[in-house]
Amino acid sequence: MGQTSSTSPRLEMRGVRKYFASSGVLAVADVSLEVWPGEVVAIIGENGTGKSTLMNILFGVHTPDAGTIHIDGQQRQIRNPQDAIDAGLGMVHQHFELVPGFTVAQNVLLGREPAKRGFYDDRAARDHVAQVAKAAGLEIDPARRVSELAIGAQQRVEILKALAADARTVIFDEPTAVLTPSEARELLGMIRGLAARGHSVLFISHKLPEVQEVADRIIVMRRGEVVANLVRGEADDAELARLMVGREVHSPEIRPVTGERRPVLEGRGLHLGGFAADPDATFDLDVRSGEVLGIAGVSGNGQDELIEAIAGLVPLADGELRLESTDLTPLSPVRRRAAGIAHIAEDRMRVGLNLDATLEENAAATAYRSRRFSRYGLIRRRARRQSATRLIADYEVRGGAPTRVVRSLSGGNLQKIVIGRELDGQPSLVLANQPTRGLDVGSIEFVHRALLSAGEDGAGVLLVSTELDEIFALSHRIAVMYRGQLIGPYPREAVDRERIGRIMAAGKEAA
Repeated sequence: MGQTSSTSPRLEMRGVRKYFASSGVLAVADVSLEVWPGEVVAIIGENGTGKSTLMNILFGVHTPDAGTIHIDGQQRQIRNPQDAIDAGLGMVHQHFELVPGFTVAQNVLLGREPAKRGFYDDRAARDHVAQVAKAAGLEIDPARRVSELAIGAQQRVEILKALAADARTVIFDEPTAVLTPSEARELLGMIRGLAARGHSVLFISHKLPEVQEVADRIIVMRRGEVVANLVRGEADDAELARLMVGREVHSPEIRPVTGERRPVLEGRGLHLGGFAADPDATFDLDVRSGEVLGIAGVSGNGQDELIEAIAGLVPLADGELRLESTDLTPLSPVRRRAAGIAHIAEDRMRVGLNLDATLEENAAATAYRSRRFSRYGLIRRRARRQSATRLIADYEVRGGAPTRVVRSLSGGNLQKIVIGRELDGQPSLVLANQPTRGLDVGSIEFVHRALLSAGEDGAGVLLVSTELDEIFALSHRIAVMYRGQLIGPYPREAVDRERIGRIMAAGKEAA
């Protein structure tokens, strides 16, 4: 373990409890934990199991109903985030809290800007941030605007914000959810470097291989309680998954596609504009009924734009798309949905859901004009309520009620609402863009079964994922997006992870 010879924990939480009366949910039940200097402690558990609530209590976002927090042996009252910062705590959020138009230095020192003769001293700010970055082993240009940085570099800015405020304990909340595999590996190295310099780290993640790699200890939570406190190596991934979910977790098996399968989606001469390395290069695409076609690739190579073009959210630079016998080119997104396209968007928080609307409103959001939910221009509220109630039951949305505002639900439950809504009505084509990003192993298992079930019911599924394990677990055929070009597809049994990884890195030359 990476802890130092300190005689007391850096951080200690004793008997912490939090009950949300508005939803009737006991989110945290009598939780105690400790973190020592130089130690990385991972907290894992299903979505909605209380991990984020516990961290928000620690950082002053929520007030506990019971329990105490001790920093360096002294009890502290943490009523708000500023109290947490003053106590030496820093938090790196899953969804970055940065100002895109500001520089790195301006973001890191926001609210604590250095001044000279009453004016902001930009040079002093850059020099200070450069010193903090050097001490932490984080390479970044303090003068660069955040909007110009890659996602991995923006993550470094979030870390620097915490370190510049003299954080001795840093909380990482799902830090790799939006990173590429190489960026995630780099971040794990940074975290180990922080621990080696004496910082304490709380690491919240659903990705068990990352947890096994970076953590000194692993705390498992289930239904608001700590069910295990393990030293790294005491349990393998399968055992950790069982502790998290309370049962064995099994990956669904792909059934081979048999018989003649009609093309559900056909794309000819497709061009994604500025993403293509060759401005004259085009590609074809077809998705067949009953199959999952997986598209791998490093983020930013045009996968998102391809999905959005099929859904009708952005125009293609060139080419034509047909859904069975229907020309999609002139159709709006609404009419494409009516034709049989379901769209599981990459960002459920901003695109997939209206977080300030109720569950029943979100469940009917893409079909509220249909005869199921409206008549003579008026919403059929009873039908909408019944549909939401059925979705909650069929997709096991925990803590969900038709009239509950969805913002308070966990990420896994939010994704279940999206998937339940999109797969309702047996679509012909399912567009699934990063469908399990940020989800726990139990929720991932559920989503995978839902997608395979849609294929078995006759839909074609176009799956985009940066997770190669997911691509190989679900796909009958696999293609790669590289700089706006589609390479492949290949039958799954004809390629392995190493070959697909090479194509992701080098394109057709590696193919």
